[in-house]
Amino acid sequence: MLAEYAGETVRDEDHVALTAASEPGVGLCTIVGIEGSFSRQKGAQLAVRPDGSTVGDLADTCLERQLASDIEVCKDRQVVRYGRGSSTIDFRLPCGGGLDILLDPAPDRAEIRKTLETLRQRLPARIRYACDDYTLQRTYYPSLKIIAIGEGPEIEAVASLCEAMAIETEIVRKDDLTLGRMPDTLSYDAWTACLLLFHDHEWELALLKQALTSAAFYIGAQGGEMARANRHLALVVRGLGEECVARLTSPVGLIPNCKSPRSLALSAVSEIVAGYEQLRASP
Repeated sequence: MLAEYAGETVRDEDHVALTAASEPGVGLCTIVGIEGSFSRQKGAQLAVRPDGSTVGDLADTCLERQLASDIEVCKDRQVVRYGRGSSTIDFRLPCGGGLDILLDPAPDRAEIRKTLETLRQRLPARIRYACDDYTLQRTYYPSLKIIAIGEGPEIEAVASLCEAMAIETEIVRKDDLTLGRMPDTLSYDAWTACLLLFHDHEWELALLKQALTSAAFYIGAQGGEMARANRHLALVVRGLGEECVARLTSPVGLIPNCKSPRSLALSAVSEIVAGYEQLRASP
């Protein structure tokens, strides 16, 4: 289930529960401790609306139903153990582990809205969750954005895949460009990736110069060995230093020698998502 904030649909799965919790009457459940193994990390969240419906994903439907039931009768914030070591003997986690989950029927909505506004500005934000002996400093990162520029079936495959994955994507087709000019509408930040998919590589140079001198965390361009060598030389001739040009990823993707637009799209987007997840894993 998606959530909305300030009239916009929030697609990032890491933000939807917090977004829902900005609404009156919505409770928030946050994992603050894990014993053993579990498929979600500390800080994962689930929001529970007044009608009992949930927003977010904690990987276990039975756990989510139990949380929705427990937070309904919860008067104040408290940490409850689920699974191994729980006092509720009729509820166990399939993984055999134990979770400490902070149930907060009335989270600080002003702080949540402040955090959401910071994320809208494409900046990281933090919230401190504390109860009893549990304290968790939770960092939220801006959502991944991909600016994909190019032509042909490859760019359409990327657009379709990103739509299916609910990734924020800006698609720029060659027909909307002027050769040799950098579009003034494109904006890159540290949470944005640039992916160029051209067969006619002369369209790339101005676009690459713009991206390589930006804060974009990933810049990739498709092409064979000769195209890569010519591109490198042309960028240096245009005044970009070797360190700057070295930021360019080419060939793109995790799968070598893709022979179809769909496999190239999957390969490239997977590489971008992997890079983004590494950013979110950084301290």
